[in-house]
Amino acid sequence: MPIWAQAGLWGSVAGGALVVGALVAWLTAVPQRVVASVMAFGAGVLISALAFDLVDEAERSGGLLATVVGFLAGAVAYLLSNLVLARRGARHRKRSGTQQPSEQDHDGSGSAIAIGALLDGIPESVVLGLSLLGGNGVGIPVLAAIFISNLPEGLSSAAGMKRSGRSARYVFGVWVGVALASGVAGLLGCLLLQGASAQVVAVITALAAGAILTMVADTMIPEAFERTHLYAGLFATAGFLTAFTIGRAG
Repeated sequence: MPIWAQAGLWGSVAGGALVVGALVAWLTAVPQRVVASVMAFGAGVLISALAFDLVDEAERSGGLLATVVGFLAGAVAYLLSNLVLARRGARHRKRSGTQQPSEQDHDGSGSAIAIGALLDGIPESVVLGLSLLGGNGVGIPVLAAIFISNLPEGLSSAAGMKRSGRSARYVFGVWVGVALASGVAGLLGCLLLQGASAQVVAVITALAAGAILTMVADTMIPEAFERTHLYAGLFATAGFLTAFTIGRAG
């Protein structure tokens, strides 16, 4: 199978975890404290992958300057996009409670939430595609981190969508669409950057990492802390150590 096709496949697999999480939330009444605890765990997993895989690899292959520039650019790009979406009703798209507005509360919020979900998932999938460029197969630690963190993201957000009165067609339309888009993003990330210089790949990797870290701090950690309070740090630590162990064991 061509590398770009593998990237598309793994991007879809990682994005599929969002659908699984959404299905669990739709079929069962998962307590919000449990959702928040798993969200904290997922945040720790992503932070570990960022620190020990993405940013570290970008710096070693492309240098410190390329990494810093890309990382800051990703953070700023995500922030600006998120500010626009927040004004349109997508500010609490990962919340499992009643914070998400319905279409009656905020006209156009359904589209904004869908676009926000896409914004959250694309950088992760691009990183998966880039991990294949070295010719050694998909980066298992990164794949595991994204898959593990996507489960609580889909679970929490879908629970919030359900509470705000969104239909099953909307909820699963969003998450299946994001999963498919994740596959396309992974494919394009690999296909378009084949043969690119190490610095260019480092900048793109760091850019995605900056966007992911900003997403974690802005959307995942608030949901986790609101319900678990002082326990959020412990769950995040457990997630961090889990991802670190997977990376070192692999």
